[in-house]
Amino acid sequence: MPAPVPFDPQDIANAKYEERPVREGVTTKRTICGSCDIACSVVTESQKGRVTKVRSSDNPIFRDNICMKGIIAPKGFAHPSRILHPLKRVGERGSGQWEQVSWEEAMSDIGARLKKIIAEHGPEAWAVSTSQWNTGTDHGLGRRIMNHVGSPNWISGVALCAGNTAAVSKFTYGWFPMGDFNNTKCIVLMGHNPRRHSWTPMYTYIRAAQARGAKLIVMDPRRSSSAERADIWLPLKVGSDAAMMFGWLKVIIDEELYDKDFVANWTVGFEDLKKRVDEFPLERVAKLTGCEPEMIAKAARMYATEGPSVIPWTPITDMQRNSTSGIRLQGILRSICGYIDVPGGETLQGFNPDIIPESDIEMHHVLSDEQKAKQLGSKNHPAFTYRGQVAFSEPMKRVYGREYSNIATGSYMATPSETFRAMAGEGEYPVKAFFFLGNNPLMSYANMPLILKAMMNQDLIVAHEQFMTPSAQLADYIMPADSWLERPLIHDMFAWLSTVRFSEKSMEPPGECKSTFEFWKHIAGALDRPELVPWDTLEDFYDYRVAATGMSFAELVKSTDVHFKMPEFRQYEKRGFATPSGKVELKSSVLESLGFDPLPYFREDPPEDKDYPLKMFTGVREDGFFQTAHRHIPEMRRRHPEPEAFLSPGTAGRLGLAEGDWVYVENKLGRIKAKLAIKDAMPDELVRVPHGWWKPEMRQGAGQLSGAHDYADAQLCRDDDDYLDLEQGIPHIKGIPCRVVPITDDAQAAISSKARPVMEPAE
Repeated sequence: MPAPVPFDPQDIANAKYEERPVREGVTTKRTICGSCDIACSVVTESQKGRVTKVRSSDNPIFRDNICMKGIIAPKGFAHPSRILHPLKRVGERGSGQWEQVSWEEAMSDIGARLKKIIAEHGPEAWAVSTSQWNTGTDHGLGRRIMNHVGSPNWISGVALCAGNTAAVSKFTYGWFPMGDFNNTKCIVLMGHNPRRHSWTPMYTYIRAAQARGAKLIVMDPRRSSSAERADIWLPLKVGSDAAMMFGWLKVIIDEELYDKDFVANWTVGFEDLKKRVDEFPLERVAKLTGCEPEMIAKAARMYATEGPSVIPWTPITDMQRNSTSGIRLQGILRSICGYIDVPGGETLQGFNPDIIPESDIEMHHVLSDEQKAKQLGSKNHPAFTYRGQVAFSEPMKRVYGREYSNIATGSYMATPSETFRAMAGEGEYPVKAFFFLGNNPLMSYANMPLILKAMMNQDLIVAHEQFMTPSAQLADYIMPADSWLERPLIHDMFAWLSTVRFSEKSMEPPGECKSTFEFWKHIAGALDRPELVPWDTLEDFYDYRVAATGMSFAELVKSTDVHFKMPEFRQYEKRGFATPSGKVELKSSVLESLGFDPLPYFREDPPEDKDYPLKMFTGVREDGFFQTAHRHIPEMRRRHPEPEAFLSPGTAGRLGLAEGDWVYVENKLGRIKAKLAIKDAMPDELVRVPHGWWKPEMRQGAGQLSGAHDYADAQLCRDDDDYLDLEQGIPHIKGIPCRVVPITDDAQAAISSKARPVMEPAE
């Protein structure tokens, strides 16, 4: 999940609108783009009730924030393969046989079947997986209903992307920080590579910071476009991020470059941390990371002395076997250098006082302790589960006024791998009903073979979707979802920041497409609990959430781009940090109470496997795609018609491979096909595998799944013990052993997109 970008209040106050002339018959709306989840403010232009153009905002602070995904959105949502009516499976699961039904008919059957499953197996037998953005936030209503019914088994892709960082950040300082890009003097990108058409606002902020003289440090095995612009590039070994940070800490502590007053007054555990850091002399760190000791020390000094510095959130650290330690080490670097809650450093913003947050809507307090204890994964990997987060209830209320803070929806989650094992019949109890909203779970988590087995073992699967994704092809019901062009929105920055933005509805949804609000309102009614969603419309619900502003949602959306409270720095001096000690916990009392090492550590790679001599990393998205979406849009597919695996010239030559060869990338879990691209920017012995590939034009149904069996990288993402983070239970996908072998049969490598135009949906 891309990070929301902070806004400087002075910029907002000084913004001068320059509304562009509009042609006769054209209606404009101020909207928040949902083609990815960075949520850029844009303007839509409509004619005869349909959006015909998406362009950049008239507000100068948002003017540069638009990319190809947003621009092409009207055409993408008008694609003939979009699902416009509820579909009911009529053949075997995965048979591809559907009949159109009404919402009322579908919900009557869904409610009856879900109530039967709950009666027979308990409410914990119902699991839900959501996306943060594809069909829009579900406003906390899904968790609200699940909490009242009694199911703790909610999962999301944010378990591997920002949500887990938010939850783990609490162990250090109680909140998820956001960098002050407008005033920072040094930026550190850890494997992160914002570009003009990917993470566009972040790219813009970084370029602006560099233009005024800020330093840029990049850690990345690849010579990325950000690495080429950096003052220092550290080409570290894949998956060695935590070791690199230990090296930085060794330099900063030994050379006394840290903020002694802040450490003395506002941290606990510094002496214990120092002993742990002493286990990582630069010679060892150099061996672990593959970087020269002198460059490691130079980067550490730049971070500590050129600041205030920021380490923007990065999905790379979220997806490693040392993820918890890596996230904690980022927080420790920020803290001991005195960069927490200061201008140019990392802000801890808390809730907006005028907007009811989704954390309140979710009503976590109504779920009993007995049911919370059943949350899947909480016994072995508790970090972001109820068990791991309960210690923050009192500190959170003391500092931020609420016991529950579900930042980036990443707290109080079940562990995905344990949930899918339970669905497959291999867990501590059965899970027999599975809902997913705007999420392609088959391809969005690790171990696709397990997820496929889990889904085939369900009694009820319900999807809320726009297109016939591989996961939707296995559902019992597919309920048609609206798009970001077709609904209003309160964007609360994922409860991460205190800034809130508003989006106008640009057009009516086609067919019978409905919002997540309407979906959950129907589900509440189907479960005979209509009181759980008492608002008649989404706008009524929004009026409830913004009532403290003294304005209605309609008034706010017309008059306000950003609703914010003025930032106050060093707020900890008044109320402390939202940790049990009230200080930054360099040594975590909560992790210690859970039976884990209270200090960060580094697990070295498992022994090498001679059968799989290369390392692969996955998770990279091509600019025209977001997660597993947009592959039905011809303009995007012409840019990237096939999935491409990247190798260095040296590795490709050693393997006897040439540009454009079709290859298998294989490991112990599975294999995928990809077209080889040879890139000078790649280091030797490393393979880049693109994320989320399938082809909507290929045959649907079990056994085919529109090419997911051929291309989906989730088939290579292991979730066995050696490749899981201990505290979170999330997979290591930044350095998995693999091999690359040629596909010698040209016919076998042929891709069916050549046999059918991209615009033509499969039967």
